[in-house]
This record gives sequence, C-alpha cells and structure tokens, in this order.
Amino acid sequence: MFDYETLKLIWWLLIGFLFIGFAITDGMDMGVGTLLPFIAKNDTQRRVVINSIGPHWDGNQVWFITAAASLFAAWPPVYGTAFSSFYFAMMLVLFALFLRPVGFDYRSKIDDPTWRNNWDWAIFVGSSVPPVVFGIAIGNLFLGAPFVFDQFLRVTYSGSFFALFHPFALLCAVVSLAMIVMQGAIWLQLRADYVIADRAPKIVTVACVFLLLAFGAAGLWLTQLDGYLLSAISDINAQPDLLNKTVIKVQGSWLNNYSVMPWTIALPIAAVLFCLLATTLSRVHKAGWAILCSSLMLASIISTAAFSLFPFILPSSSALSSSLTIWDAVSSEKTLNIMLIVVAIFIPLILAYTSWCYVKMWRRVTIAEITANSHSAY
Repeated sequence: MFDYETLKLIWWLLIGFLFIGFAITDGMDMGVGTLLPFIAKNDTQRRVVINSIGPHWDGNQVWFITAAASLFAAWPPVYGTAFSSFYFAMMLVLFALFLRPVGFDYRSKIDDPTWRNNWDWAIFVGSSVPPVVFGIAIGNLFLGAPFVFDQFLRVTYSGSFFALFHPFALLCAVVSLAMIVMQGAIWLQLRADYVIADRAPKIVTVACVFLLLAFGAAGLWLTQLDGYLLSAISDINAQPDLLNKTVIKVQGSWLNNYSVMPWTIALPIAAVLFCLLATTLSRVHKAGWAILCSSLMLASIISTAAFSLFPFILPSSSALSSSLTIWDAVSSEKTLNIMLIVVAIFIPLILAYTSWCYVKMWRRVTIAEITANSHSAY
C-alpha cells in the first residue's frame, strides 16, 4: 500500500489523532468530574453535574483504549519502555480511573450526605489525577527519561517516581489540568441546568488565564532547555535499528522544527487564539461555539507538543542513542499496513457511534428531571 517511511508518518499522525480524540471527549468528562465538588452547591446540583456526562463518560474512554492499543501495536518499544519505566505513574492513573465508575454507580445508592460527599471527592480525584499525570509525562518527554538499551535491546530504567516531578513537568501539568477544566466548564454551560451553567463562564475565564500563563511560560522555558536533535540515522525505509543513530543535545533545539517547518508556528498561535475565543464565546453564552473552539484549542496544544518533539517519541537522557523516534521504534512494514486496514474500518465506526450517542442523548439536564427520576438517575 504505502512505503515504509510514509507508513511511519501516517501512524504518527493516527496515534496523535486518537490521543486528541481522547483529550477532547474524555477530557470533557474529566473536567466535569474535577469541577464537581466546587461548581455544584448541593446534592441535587451535583447529581445534575454527574448526569450531564452520564450517557457519555464510559464511551469516551474507548478513545483512550484505542490509542493505547495502537501504541502497543505500532510502537512496541515505546509501549514497553514507557509502561515499564513509568510503572508507578501508570498505576497511579489506573487506580485513579477506578474511582470514576465506582463513584458514578455507587454514589446515589445510599441517601446519606457523608456517603455521597466522600464519593464526590473520589470522583474528583479520579478525574483530576489522570490529566495531571499525563501533563507530567509530556513534560518529562521534553526533559528526557533515564533509560538505556543494551546490545540485546533490554531496557534499564534508572529514574525514580519522585524525579518525575521536575518544575517544568509540573508546569506542563498545569497546562493539562487547565485544558480539561476549561473543556468541562463549557460542557456544563451547554448541558447543565442554568443554575449551574451560569457559574461556568467565570471558571472558563480563570482556567483560560492559568492555561495561557502556563503555556507561555513552558514555551519560554523550552528556549533554555536542552533539546534533542537527530543528527544521523540509518535508512528510514530499512528495518528499524534502535541503536543505529546519532543524537545530540542542543539548548533550545525543541523549537528547531518551527524554523525547519515554518507553518508549524500556526499551532501555538491557534492554541492561544482558540483559548481566547472560547472564553469570549462562553462569556456571551454561546456555549456550542465555545466548546468547538475549546476542542480546537486542545487539538492545537497537543499538536504543538507533538511537532516540537518530532521525530522523537521518547527521548533518553541516560544514553542519547537509545532515544526512541518514529523512524526506529515501529513495527514491521507488513504489520503497519495490516493495522492501517483495521483502523480504516474501525475509526469511522468509533466516530459514528460517538456522534450518534451525543446526538441521541442531547439535552439539558435540569434539577426538575433529577428530582423526578431520583431512583434511576446517577
């Protein structure tokens, strides 16, 4: 179908697309869960908040599962290195995610304020911890991870869990959390009772300020950070050889792609513009257009990070030549071709199913509805 080099680029774009889909959809319900204890003032309002994402939160996780499965199949060394090296961070995300379905399902089973309040905070933890960890992970990609491959391609990781909390990584976590809070607040403005929806624009404004400040600070920090440059590699159309390349570190080189491919500067600019536009539209109560702009903002920010890292996927700070790139950390050409056929079938199905669910269940969840369905609603 395609030559090997083109396939590698296609799969880089496809995996990026899947993670963007995850950020937009699951980021929305994680943002709602993060806001749950704060934007709702009583139990009924909190049930409105939960039921605004009730029909969608579990289906949204299909994007994450699909993205992780694609990562495993298309980039096995990346999957193996990341999930073994960052084991405790991944387990933290996993256990946090456990709290969400349990919280949604069991919160309203017992009519007791203490019981429900505890589950509300569990949903908050399950919704806020994953984006924070994902933001820290992205920050550590720019810093490089301390792993090395030996001659038998066995990986050794020499870092620690607490070493992941570098100030730059924490700054990226602020960007990540602000993104999903903004997305969640606009969703509530669009779908929740007006008592709750009217509080959303202030939250959107505050999230926008934090996001722009953190995003701008991260960009300035990158100019001073030692970045990675791929100075030599074997034939990128040949079978991958993880160690047959030369990588160097140069201050500010994470911004090098913006001079090599000048059009990519449009991505961070678009992120800022869409953030401001989403906030403005939210304040004038155009929530439908606001969530579209917020979604485009998320896509622009994630694309900015991806194009800054390109062609690196997982840089190594311990042995530069062990860094994983889209050219040498991939499956075979045959595997990528077969997977492309599978994806061409299933991604349209996921898009169609997701769209159908949102259209079918599109309504504003009101306090009256929750009161009338107190035994069947979340």
